[in-house]
Amino acid sequence: MIKYIGSKRTLVPLIRLAASLLPVRTACDLFAGTTRVGQALRGLGFEVVSNDVATYSEALGHAYIAADESVDRARVANVLAELAALPGRDGYFTEAFCRRTRYLQPHNGRRIDAIREALEGYELTPVERGIVLTSLLEAADRVDSTTGLQMAFLKSWSRRSYNELELRIPEIVLGPRGTVLRRDANELAPALDVDLVYVDPPYNNHSYFSNYHVWETLVRWDAPEQYGVAGKRVDCREQKSRFNFRRQASAALTELLGDLRAPWLIVSFNDEGFHDPLQVEELLEQRGHVGRIEIESKRYVGAQIGIYNPRGERVGRVSHLRNHEYLFVAGPDRMRIDAVFHAAATIGAKGAVGAAVAIAASRPAA
Repeated sequence: MIKYIGSKRTLVPLIRLAASLLPVRTACDLFAGTTRVGQALRGLGFEVVSNDVATYSEALGHAYIAADESVDRARVANVLAELAALPGRDGYFTEAFCRRTRYLQPHNGRRIDAIREALEGYELTPVERGIVLTSLLEAADRVDSTTGLQMAFLKSWSRRSYNELELRIPEIVLGPRGTVLRRDANELAPALDVDLVYVDPPYNNHSYFSNYHVWETLVRWDAPEQYGVAGKRVDCREQKSRFNFRRQASAALTELLGDLRAPWLIVSFNDEGFHDPLQVEELLEQRGHVGRIEIESKRYVGAQIGIYNPRGERVGRVSHLRNHEYLFVAGPDRMRIDAVFHAAATIGAKGAVGAAVAIAASRPAA
């Protein structure tokens, strides 16, 4: 799984627990990102819809949500072996992300150029192509020189960046075959016909499209013009969600929650963004009963060590090192919400989600 500031690694045990206690057979991960939550829901036996506007998320969705036993994995493995054997070549990726910027070392950038260009010559199904792209994306992530955020790169090469790029076939996620979409969440919401929707919208002015612009370019393979020290795609300037603007985020969330028809919702966000927990709780109470869980955890690793420019100078100042995540469960059955509430409290007492996380479950709303 790629490094991702929006990853729900610490929340997944709670999300999985909550979903397992609800009368659910179908679910949608509406802002899927790396598909980590969708994979957990699929593992529960749910039929999952994985949706995100990011092209890299679509590739990950095909690999982890749509791929099933019908995929000829031996054929995919042969394709990966052929691609892995290619000699490196100079191209757009090496110049853009290894020389003008320093996200990866040139020896790995040249191999990415060769592999990604050759991939265009293979006749693959969307799922097979997603698996191969995911293999390359994860291989690149294992040898990058960032803190997991592509707003900047490390002042000196990371230790892992010296390793050789290695293509591995993604692991199979067991469960029903899911569906992968690349739609605006607010436009998709009224059309969704599922039992449960997990809602994890962007919560501040930082766009995930910009945060992971290298992966977006790697999957699109469109050689965009770049700007700035971070070498972002020029369309990063325009491609933002309403959720990325303080004056629009609340209305966007209100509209989204109002248009969702699923009886059960799980909603998460943290205290670094625009959404007020009490206001969100009030919105969810209009749908039925609500339980709220608060999780305290460390911020992403970049906040721990700081961000540096190409000259090795520290840029800005880190304001805080810990944050609070909020997880809401809303639906029509108070007893189900109570069961989630008590189970979450038990997990918190046992420290089952990791030593760096403290859980406080609020009383479910009446």
